[in-house]
Parts: sequence; C-alpha cells; structure tokens
Amino acid sequence: MNEPQKQLTPLELQIMKVLWDCGPSKVQTVQENLPASPKLAYTTVQTMLNVLHRKGRVKRTLRGRAYEYEPLLSRDRAANNAIHDMIDRLFGGSVEGLLMSLVKSKQLHPKRLEKLRMLLEEQERTEKGRPSWK
Repeated sequence: MNEPQKQLTPLELQIMKVLWDCGPSKVQTVQENLPASPKLAYTTVQTMLNVLHRKGRVKRTLRGRAYEYEPLLSRDRAANNAIHDMIDRLFGGSVEGLLMSLVKSKQLHPKRLEKLRMLLEEQERTEKGRPSWK
C-alpha cells in the first residue's frame, strides 16, 4: 500500500490552485495570480515552488533564464488525499461516520441522499461489468 502523502499547507494549496487554473507558469505568473493580500514577495513564491518541487508535487523546466512550474499532483488527487486524511483524523476512518455527521448537521438532505444512493447503485452496476484482476 502506498504511504499517504502529507497534506498541502494552505499556501501550497493556493499555489497549486494557480497552477491548476493557469497551467505551467513562471514564478511571476504564480505571484500575480495568488489571492494573498498583501501580495507575497517574489522570493517567497519562488521558495514555495521549490519546496513543492522537492516534494514531487510540481515539475520545473528551464525556459530561458527562468523555471516554469507545472503541477504533477492533480486537483482530484489532492482532494482525495485531503478527504481521506479528514476521514481518518475526525472519523477514525469511517466514511459512514462522516455521512452521519453531515446528515445530523443538516448539510446532507434526504433528496441528496437519494441521489447519492442512485449514484452508488449505478457505480456498482458499472463495476460488476468489469473484470476483476485481484
């Protein structure tokens, strides 16, 4: 089993969002598109991009005299990692615990639950049609 990746820090997540939205970007482009106020220093953004590179979350390519950074970690994968981490930490790994919490706090209404049930049934039918390689 793969070791779970550590979660992105809030600043790393902001930088990754810029890269996901803008595509491969140089430091200046990332800096200009960050929502941070006051604006982060160029060197701070550069340092954070280098940290993300060392962690294997982005790749960098030398373009002229500056690096261009491109995400290796997809938005979906980052979301899955964050959700898995939250379920482990807050609900002891229980997805059912998360769902019950959403129902009890009225953030998941009966109509949405019915839609989820239908999606789950559709997913099950799709998976039954695929060969199992286990």
